[in-house]
This record gives sequence, C-alpha cells and structure tokens, in this order.
Amino acid sequence: MNKLVKIVALLFVVALVCAPCAVFAQDASAATDAVASSSVDLHSLYGIGAGIVLLGAALGIGRIGSSSVESMARQPEVAGKINTAMIISAALIEGVTFFALIVCMLK
Repeated sequence: MNKLVKIVALLFVVALVCAPCAVFAQDASAATDAVASSSVDLHSLYGIGAGIVLLGAALGIGRIGSSSVESMARQPEVAGKINTAMIISAALIEGVTFFALIVCMLK
C-alpha cells in the first residue's frame, strides 16, 4: 500500500509540473505579434503558486499530526504537552499559509 501511495504522489507531482504548459499556449494571431508572443500572463502563475503553498501546508500539518499521534502512543503520560505543541505548530503553519496566499492573490 505504501508503494502505491508513493506512485500516486509521483504521478500527481508530474501532472502538477506538466499542467502549466497550457498557460503558455498561444493562438495563431498572437504568434505573429512580437510583443504578444514574448509576454507571459503572470496572474495564472500566481494561482499555481497558491496551489503549491496549500499543498506544502497540508503536507506539513499532516506530518505534524501523524508524528504527534505516534509520540502520544509511545509516551501517553506526555500526551497533553504534545497535543499543545501540535496545535501551536499547526496554527503557525496556517498563519504563514494565509500570508502566502494573500501575497499570491495581491500580485
């Protein structure tokens, strides 16, 4: 099962990398204009950046959750401290994520 998850994640990353190629596609009339053929629509790239930010935040919070639950299973007597540290860490990651999303949206 673990190998299947890795293969699906790899395919997802490959699709994520290959998807922006459609952003740079041009029609025939724009190809003749030198200015239009050299310009890039950066607004679509900001959306891709926002997606990468959300993906990184989701992976980070998921890893924090899995590690904290594993730690609580090994040492149940410190579960309260681990839970508090997990919530603070997840809140800090969410704060940075919201800031990065706002930066991506304002550009």
